[in-house]
Amino acid sequence: MTIRHLKIFIAVAETGSMSTAANRLYLTQPTVSQAIRDLEEHYHVQLFERLHKKLFITEEGRQLLNLALMAVGNFDSLELSMQRFQERIPLRIGSSLTVGTCLMSKVISDMEKDYPRMDIYSFVSNTAEIEQKLLRRELDVAVVEGIIESPELTSIPIVEDSLVLVCGKNHEFYQKDIVYASELEGRKFAIREKGSGTRKLFEQYLSTHNIHIQTSWEANCPRTIINAVIYNNALAVMSQRLVKHECMHSSVKIFRYETGEWDRYFKLVYLKRNSDLTNPPCSPAGGKASSPGIQSLRTVLERYRTLNHPREIPACIFKNDIS
Repeated sequence: MTIRHLKIFIAVAETGSMSTAANRLYLTQPTVSQAIRDLEEHYHVQLFERLHKKLFITEEGRQLLNLALMAVGNFDSLELSMQRFQERIPLRIGSSLTVGTCLMSKVISDMEKDYPRMDIYSFVSNTAEIEQKLLRRELDVAVVEGIIESPELTSIPIVEDSLVLVCGKNHEFYQKDIVYASELEGRKFAIREKGSGTRKLFEQYLSTHNIHIQTSWEANCPRTIINAVIYNNALAVMSQRLVKHECMHSSVKIFRYETGEWDRYFKLVYLKRNSDLTNPPCSPAGGKASSPGIQSLRTVLERYRTLNHPREIPACIFKNDIS
């Protein structure tokens, strides 16, 4: 038996007439009569009695009517829910801590305005955990600053960023316009936790140039690191995007690496099976995302591609004097 049979039966029970039920359902009367016969034969019961050219529902018919109303109601609710689901676009976005702190709130706000049908869930952690969540299909897409290791993931550089050396007003570096790499030896630093892309890039630099620092703070919260710089006289290497406000208010000073070795990109990351977005969408050869959510995120991220260097931020320099 089908939902169609039950809907016809309900219409006959409510109207007490095959012809009236047929008119309500825009069916022929023979079609309605056949549906009732099908039900009676299937359940081996009589559903209606005809007296004086009127139909009267039987006790068995009343029991079926109660169950049919429940079944049809549940089915209609299911249909409505699924239609609403199809009208929404769920998107689970991961972001590393730096990206989540300085960029993703603006990006998600833009997406909610531009794509109101999108249901966005955001998860923020370090790059290593975000990568694992993508591989376990717990996230659809991510924006991270760190290096992605898995060959199952596509990683597209999309938003400019740069690490800078940061010091507070009470640090001796604050009076300098140039800081040399050798001056970092033995200094107190506030650094990110293991698994952070920022930490990994900085540690690679220290190892390459054989520089040893003292880790006085280790935190997975960028705000904690900034506070350690301002109030505890620690140094830090972090995204320039994170300290724009503090620079403009002169509570910290930043030094940009003159060689560009600390320049990097925030990357759009997703499983390779989702689509090939390696080429720009405007390119004739560009791939189009099979996921509209991923493509929408990429479109919004393009607005934040450029890393601006505001005039209010002093152009101090970090130089490498160690081979």
